[in-house]
Amino acid sequence: MSERQSLALELAEIPGQIAAYWTELENGSPRRARRERLEWHIREGEKRLADVRKRLAAIRAETR
Repeated sequence: MSERQSLALELAEIPGQIAAYWTELENGSPRRARRERLEWHIREGEKRLADVRKRLAAIRAETR
């Protein structure tokens, strides 16, 4: 699998992961540590999503 294919796959998966974390967070985890971990996962997922988009854009620009 090429880097482009791997990134495209990851780009498709990350939003679903973030949504699952948001759903769990909105359902009200009673433990503070769990809420903080979910918030961390959401932030990291959003950062990763931005990075994947940037890397895919760079790959596309190279192939033009």
